[in-house]
Amino acid sequence: MKDVLIYDTTLRDGCQAEDISFTLEDKLRITEKLAELGIDYIEGGFPGSNPRDTDFFKEVKRFKLRKTKIATFGMTRKPSARPSHDLNLKALLDADTPVVTLVGKTWDLHVRDDLRISKKANLEIIADSIAFMKERVDEVIFDAEHFFDGYGSSPEYALECLKAAVEGGADWIVLCDTNGGRLPSDIRVALAEVQKKVSTPLGIHCHNDGELAVANTMAAVEMGVRQVQGTINGFGERCGNLNLCSLIPNLQLKMGKRCIEPEQLKKLREVSHFFYELANIIPNKHQPYVGDSAFAHKGGMHVAGILKNRETYEHIDPELVGNRQRVLVSDLAGRSNIVYKAKEYGIGLKSEDHAVQEILRRIKDLESQGYEFEAAEASFELLIQEALGRKKKNFRLVGFRVIDEKRNESEPPISEATIMVEVDGTMEHAAAMGNGPVNALDQALRRALTKFYPSLREVELLDYKVRVLSSGEGTGASVRVLIESGDKKDQWGTVGVSHNVIEASWQAVVDSIDYKLYKDSKK
Repeated sequence: MKDVLIYDTTLRDGCQAEDISFTLEDKLRITEKLAELGIDYIEGGFPGSNPRDTDFFKEVKRFKLRKTKIATFGMTRKPSARPSHDLNLKALLDADTPVVTLVGKTWDLHVRDDLRISKKANLEIIADSIAFMKERVDEVIFDAEHFFDGYGSSPEYALECLKAAVEGGADWIVLCDTNGGRLPSDIRVALAEVQKKVSTPLGIHCHNDGELAVANTMAAVEMGVRQVQGTINGFGERCGNLNLCSLIPNLQLKMGKRCIEPEQLKKLREVSHFFYELANIIPNKHQPYVGDSAFAHKGGMHVAGILKNRETYEHIDPELVGNRQRVLVSDLAGRSNIVYKAKEYGIGLKSEDHAVQEILRRIKDLESQGYEFEAAEASFELLIQEALGRKKKNFRLVGFRVIDEKRNESEPPISEATIMVEVDGTMEHAAAMGNGPVNALDQALRRALTKFYPSLREVELLDYKVRVLSSGEGTGASVRVLIESGDKKDQWGTVGVSHNVIEASWQAVVDSIDYKLYKDSKK
């Protein structure tokens, strides 16, 4: 038996976030992922509010989701309608799910200023809406909206609202910090009183406006709450909802509360990134547990420590959540960083080796000029090979010319590059047009080299970033260019720095090609 049940509301509450929009196909794929992760409840949306959510509940019926339950979400009945005539309640029943979640008002301010009805009328709405639904579905969850704000305003009335839900037959009562502004101490005080008055199983639903959704939820679980509601990556309105990617490992690994299986926990990073991909959002690299930087080490002292014992600077084994340990290389690096990174590349180095000191000196010198190797590990690996005297000179540049011409105001510029290179004594000349000068130069170089190195046809330039490094020099400032390239199997990053953006781009492009050829030579 699980200690805590996980209720995911990404497909409803998460979709209310700015910049988040999932298609019907996205929502169905997400449902499968959540079921694989072992989520107990998946809230599919608000049937009747839009055609996509209505279609979701029709399509999801064909899925075999093991023990995961699909829930619909809706409001208690309108003050002017009986439950049997309320269109919202009818839409929930039409969705034909085993679980229905009803949200109702528990803050007297909302009853007075939003519903504009008497407190007694609101209690009747809660009780008869739940009773009506409980007669027709297996499980009814009552989300007590703004409960903690309501408790702060009028404790007696907020508790009366929960009692009405109990009278209606709710299977769960979920206490909501809807504005996300409460402190863990507020949660504990209110929950202690609720537990004296209510025997129905309790849950909690926290928003993150005070950056306390995880802390508030953990405080509630410590006091015995057994259902938590949240979203993957904390997607949600305003500042987001409780982040399940932080909460689940906290519960499982820190508090010993079983909520998913260990093998499912190892999928957490994969699921997190899957959601970012479908949402078309760049993953938050600094996100706890699942972010790229969650177990990344940069300072030399830290790296020296983890080489001896990873527990010195890691609070858990990264593999438990599907992540991995990373060591970054920068001007803060020590010899341990170099040894660690070389080992990743299959190169055996010792801290006392002369090459290690030379690599460290070279890194510090280059980063003082503006180079950065944290996102350009291919350039760093080539630097190691160069220090060891193993880097091959694949070609020699004889010269290149880039022309960026705008012939009249109404037409876009035309970019053309010509280049001459020498490969093993053979001269090759090529020209190419491109979408901008860097693309033209990249195309011309590859056109010149593919005669000698056919595998370069597989290489694609996936991303290109330019950052101005020095302030106060205007258009004459130094720039750093980061390029991400890839072939059919791998992706790699390279870097270049110069006052001239074409030269900086050239450096990064050449490293990209050299890395591809170096990689091929190891096969």
